[in-house]
Parts: sequence; structure tokens; C-alpha cells
Amino acid sequence: MNKGVATLIVDASGLRDADRSKLERELHDAASAIEGVDEVRIAMTASQPHRTLIAVGSGKGGVGKSTVAANLAIALARSGKKVGLVDADVYGPSQPTLLGSDTKPTAEDDRLIPVEAQGLKFLSLGHLVSPGHALAWRGPMATGALAKLVDADWGDAEVLVVDLPPGTGDVQLSLIQKSRPDGAIIVSTPQDLSLIDATRAIDLFRKMNVPVLGIVENMAGYICPHCGEGSDPFGSGGAEAASKEIGVPFLGRLPLSAAVRAASDAGRPPAAGDGPEAKAFADLAATISEALERVRR
Repeated sequence: MNKGVATLIVDASGLRDADRSKLERELHDAASAIEGVDEVRIAMTASQPHRTLIAVGSGKGGVGKSTVAANLAIALARSGKKVGLVDADVYGPSQPTLLGSDTKPTAEDDRLIPVEAQGLKFLSLGHLVSPGHALAWRGPMATGALAKLVDADWGDAEVLVVDLPPGTGDVQLSLIQKSRPDGAIIVSTPQDLSLIDATRAIDLFRKMNVPVLGIVENMAGYICPHCGEGSDPFGSGGAEAASKEIGVPFLGRLPLSAAVRAASDAGRPPAAGDGPEAKAFADLAATISEALERVRR
């Protein structure tokens, strides 16, 4: 303090914008109350956290991509990471349903503040429209909305999982160009039709120099809850075989499960609980974390 001037340099790393402003006001009031202080100068500093961005895509719809993205994000959070989930699926923003939260986000200084649910923060394009209403947006509108979600006030989140729409369109290109992912995951069923489109999605990320962490084979096998017999409605092993042919890692397979379907519809993500489904997603999260470490070397 010099000649009635109190100067404070404060590290506000990890605080949201609103919390940072509140802290600054409280410090100003406290310093002003000190006898002899006529002026208060506060410098708020913050180290920018390194935020890993993981894109979850698919060549076509109906392969369970959003369910995988939600449960992967939860599994990463349960492993100790601070995680945010961006639901950028213009054609079917389903994360509010999957996470069991219809809370609307607020905004501070023109930045969205994510909603918290299931141990993570998330924002969805579904937050921007009423339930049951279509997002009839052209490319620039969709990509502008995506930028709002990615640039939201994610605080100290270390990882952002982005649930992309299926295909290889404007939203994917916008994300890659403006917020280059650290890695991409492709979700596919074992059947050939799905794998043909998954190959196109992989090709897009490769052309844009985004590391493809690998393929997840979803809906791989089904055990009848009545007789215990197994069957393969969508085939078996197709994604693993394709990963070898294309030259990308195979990240694992997730079964077609009535329990996962029921829990997802009810807003109770299996990864947030216990049992074999939770373990499957925990194993997937660990495999993806290892894949990220490999591409960073």
C-alpha cells in the first residue's frame, strides 16, 4: 500500500466470470474499509486451463452416438476429471433427456453458463427451443449456435465432450476450423451400412488433421433376458474389422442392452450407476484417455 492506495493482485484461475466479478467486489469493499485506504486497485489474473476437446461423431444417425457421448462424459467425470458436455446435434439434441435435466442455462456478460447434472456441466442446442419443436436452421445459424456453446463459461472444465450431429456437414467443419478437437471418436454399429458411413466421417477428420482416436462398436450383440441366449441383430465384429482395414484403433464394443435403453429414456445414464453397463463405459473412458495420451506424444 502506498499513499493511501491499496493494490491487490489476485489469482482467479478456475472461477467463472460471475464468481470472479463477485470476488473482485468483495475484495474492493474489504480493502476500502481499511483505515487510511483512499483508493483500491485490483488486478485479477487467471491462467487459461488447457481444455481437451473430444469430438464424438458418426457417419449416420441411429447408432447410439448421443448415448455413448453422454455416458463417456460421465465416466470421465467419475474418473476424476472436470468435464463439460456440448450437445451440438442439430437434428436430435437429446442430452437433456439422457441426463435427466430440463433446466435452462443462464447467461452472464453474453456468455452462457452451463447446466450441471450427473456430475458434469452441459449445454445443448435443445436448450434453445421448446420440446417437440424442430430446429429449422440453415448452416450459418447452426454453426453460430455451436460457437456459443463451445465458448460458454465452462469454468475449470478440463475436458469438453462434443456430441456432433451425424454425417460430415457444416457443424462438423465449423467445430474443426474454430475449435480444433484434440481427438475424434467415431461410433458405429457392426453392420456394413453403418461402417460405410463411419468411414466417411473418419476421412473428414483425417483430411482436417484431427487425430482419430478410434471406433466404438455399439449395439454389438444382445442377450435375451428371458432365455439367456445371445444373438447379433446388427452383425458382429464389423467395426473391429473395419478399424484394422482403415488403420485406426478399435476402442471397444458396447452391447445392445434393454437396460441401457430404459435407463437412458428415464434420464438415468448407466455410467452414473454400478453394474456391468457402468463398467463398460468406465473401461471405454480409460481406453480413450490412453488414446489421447498417445496422440499427444
